[in-house]
Amino acid sequence: MLQLIKDLPEHVAAIHAAGEVKRRDYENMVVPIFDEFVSAGNDINYLLILETEGSNFTPAVCWRDMKLMLKYYGNWNKIAVVTDKPGVEWFTDVFKFVVPAETMSFTLDKLDEAIKWVSEK
Repeated sequence: MLQLIKDLPEHVAAIHAAGEVKRRDYENMVVPIFDEFVSAGNDINYLLILETEGSNFTPAVCWRDMKLMLKYYGNWNKIAVVTDKPGVEWFTDVFKFVVPAETMSFTLDKLDEAIKWVSEK
């Protein structure tokens, strides 16, 4: 399940992932957010809070995520991944090699620090 995180600066797109993440959830939430950012001429500062195992992302979601990262290749600015799930750090590692953005991972107890970092322009 995906939830939009509000009450952050308007230049930050933030998603909370918990449980199983399906393609329709991704298509209905994540894709429109990034489309809106880019159509408004903004670079993407992205905060992803992962409270789910990487295996809970369906293959269709993983494929769509990769396509979206490439679609907006030149629009990424900062990506912060926040999680305590072991082995999920690979999301941050993937971002580093796929898109030209600053990326950083944080543990859940450092969420405030992650928000501060990703909110910096």
